[in-house]
Amino acid sequence: MFRANLALAAAALLVATPAFATRTHRSTTHTATKTTHGHSSHKAAPKSRRVRGQQSIEPERVTEIQQALIHAGYLHKDADGQWDATTLGAMQKYQADQGWQTKVMPDSRALKKLGLGPDYSNAINAKTATFADPPPISTIPPAAAAGFAQGSGINR
Repeated sequence: MFRANLALAAAALLVATPAFATRTHRSTTHTATKTTHGHSSHKAAPKSRRVRGQQSIEPERVTEIQQALIHAGYLHKDADGQWDATTLGAMQKYQADQGWQTKVMPDSRALKKLGLGPDYSNAINAKTATFADPPPISTIPPAAAAGFAQGSGINR
């Protein structure tokens, strides 16, 4: 009985397969061209070169960076808002002295360390936010501490 059902299913599959196997034509973004040997080849459309990353710094921001570098002792000229070779060299030296990379644009860590990081003074909760240390572990209820320890896999 099993062999008969299997044979019947296989025959139905062979008959039904051609009905579902239709060819569809899909257009491509490539253009087909004939080669000297008569074969077609596909040429990709030329890609445009996208410039990524920051390309320049606003003069006001350059002045801020220069003033911070002067204050830190890395730049020995007046802040003029021009991102010139002297300013670039001072920033690269500052970043190298911190052990960071020295690419052309200033590193965000260097800007933060120079005191030029983001300004959150106008944030919604800036006036009420506290940045106090977390409470000591002795204030955590024992049951909660035991649950944290068990969840982390630490045995005391």
